[in-house]
Amino acid sequence: MAAAGAALALLAALLLIGGGAYRLTVRGGPAQPLAGPSGSPSVDRGDGKGPGGGPDAYDPNAGIRAGEARVWLRDNQAEVAGAGVSQYGPWRVGDTVVVAIPSGLTGYAAADGQEKWKLPLQTSLCGVPPAPSANGRLVVGVKETTSQTSHCTHLQQIDLTTGQAGWKIPLPPENKYDTTSQFELAISGDTVVVARSAVMSGFSVTDGRKLFGTSSPNGCYPSAFAGGSRLIGIRHCPDPNDVRASGQAMVEELDPATGGARWSYKYAPDWTVGRVLSVDPLVIAAHHKDKKTWNLTAFAADGTVRSQSTPAFGVSGRCNGFGNASGFQECYAAAADADSLYIGAGKPGTTLDTEVTDQVVAVDLNTGKERWRTAEQPKGRTVWPLAVEDGRVLTYVTPGNDEAGAVVSLAAADGASRPLLQSPAAARGAEGVFYPHGVRIAWAGGRLFLLNGRVNSPEPRKASRAILSFGK
Repeated sequence: MAAAGAALALLAALLLIGGGAYRLTVRGGPAQPLAGPSGSPSVDRGDGKGPGGGPDAYDPNAGIRAGEARVWLRDNQAEVAGAGVSQYGPWRVGDTVVVAIPSGLTGYAAADGQEKWKLPLQTSLCGVPPAPSANGRLVVGVKETTSQTSHCTHLQQIDLTTGQAGWKIPLPPENKYDTTSQFELAISGDTVVVARSAVMSGFSVTDGRKLFGTSSPNGCYPSAFAGGSRLIGIRHCPDPNDVRASGQAMVEELDPATGGARWSYKYAPDWTVGRVLSVDPLVIAAHHKDKKTWNLTAFAADGTVRSQSTPAFGVSGRCNGFGNASGFQECYAAAADADSLYIGAGKPGTTLDTEVTDQVVAVDLNTGKERWRTAEQPKGRTVWPLAVEDGRVLTYVTPGNDEAGAVVSLAAADGASRPLLQSPAAARGAEGVFYPHGVRIAWAGGRLFLLNGRVNSPEPRKASRAILSFGK
């Protein structure tokens, strides 16, 4: 019986049989590959890294078969600094998906990637929120001048549906020390909040009117926000009796209209808030200064702690903040419903930054205990839980050595899997250059969007892949 159980556990993996679709299975359960064509046309699929154009242009849909999702791919065409620049987004607004680099924004048709609009900026971006408002307005920080040493001084509203620039205002200083080269921004409702230099301000997304401003109430300095359906503030509280101590981290829910705290929670000394994994329900990952311990805390609507646990699994530093101090909502491998968190996980390593996250783990938010986990994937493949829709956890499975990427659907109740989208085999090369340490991911309207976190200038024989999408 023990041998049979081990065999089942070994078989319980994500398989590709004869070009069939993927199915991710719960550890200990038998893998049931779906039937699929046993062969495919002989096609030179390339490695996805070449420039395109001409008779030998790379085609991510070469040899596409019935039932597979057609891929579109766009390369960066803008001249950028020699070492490359950061890329932000992707944000889907209606039938448009938008990406940004410091010099401007571009809107593409979500269905086929055709360029719809382009908006150059007079000065560079210096702050970008994780998401726009519900009506598609984005407010970004822009620099005062084109100088490399210029400060971040203005807010600029942009309509992502049309690509039209809206209001632009200088940021009024909260005190005489209020200067910075970078803004931390988040949008909740009709409010955009700005953290910088230990102060914060709030403005109307609609018209740029200032709503509130504050420096350091109760001796705790604002450092960052998480937005969306709720506005979550993160503060640092120094020890008034010991300037050398690391102090305490504080989390609070803010009223977007006034900036006032609805409730607050202080972590024990020496803990650092790393990531806000979900705002509703609120789930936060934090890590200890000993660099060996991290935890998950789930909060009730009134700020009381539902559960706090030390996971037995590891996650990427992008999902617990270890070695990655910025972007508090930049874990792209976590999703939650009312009762559970679903997160890309793996075996703990020598640091809190786990390189291989090849399982999905479901965590009960009421107890902090693990509910279920999928089996480990074949070597080289990782999983990224994207969203929970209709009781299913939609999960991106990265390409492997011989397989293209896919999206699978897991039952929230027990992790039972069924395939949802399969990209063509020829797309594997292009998908493979969207590296886990920098990729930004969005799932919206039945489509997956992969955005490279950094892009370079176009070169004659080398493409800088910017954005890739497949779906319905």
